[in-house]
Amino acid sequence: MDHIKTASANYPVIDVIKKRWSARAFNNKNISEKDLFTIFEAASWAASANNEQPWQYLFARNGNEGFDKIWKCLMPGNQPWAKDANLLVVSIARKTIASNQKPNYYAHHDLGMANAHLLLQATAIDIYCHPMAGFDKTMLTEELNLDTDQEAMCVIALGYLADAETLEEPFKTRELTPRTRKNLESFVFEI
Repeated sequence: MDHIKTASANYPVIDVIKKRWSARAFNNKNISEKDLFTIFEAASWAASANNEQPWQYLFARNGNEGFDKIWKCLMPGNQPWAKDANLLVVSIARKTIASNQKPNYYAHHDLGMANAHLLLQATAIDIYCHPMAGFDKTMLTEELNLDTDQEAMCVIALGYLADAETLEEPFKTRELTPRTRKNLESFVFEI
């Protein structure tokens, strides 16, 4: 499968960053346990404030009850294509520090770093991910029996690429549209 969305970066970033994109066309090939836990291992090595590691991941394979629980919490714009992912992963921030139960103001940041590691490791082994904020947080919290310390931050679809032609519109066009980013001058400033 060609990597149709390889970024055209202005500076020499590493290849795995250029290769990472949020795919929507997935086939039903199973992700092995070894590859799955390699991806989670990468997430575990993300930096975190005071080494708290405030992340938690719940995952379910397509065809299982857990997958259906997560899938039904997705917004209608994500359900048509996410149904073909091999896995759905719920990315959760633990909001308090374990040792003293005080608020962890960096939990969301640290979870984001772990998610970035997860996405890049998956991409390095040709497994594609699509992180989604488009889900019903209240419904998902209830479906997964999350407690008040656990906040679902995103759902990540994982799978091997399928041809974009397998998608309905508007998803097919989105899959084929080249990636773009803001120019560095719009968000990087020397002081």
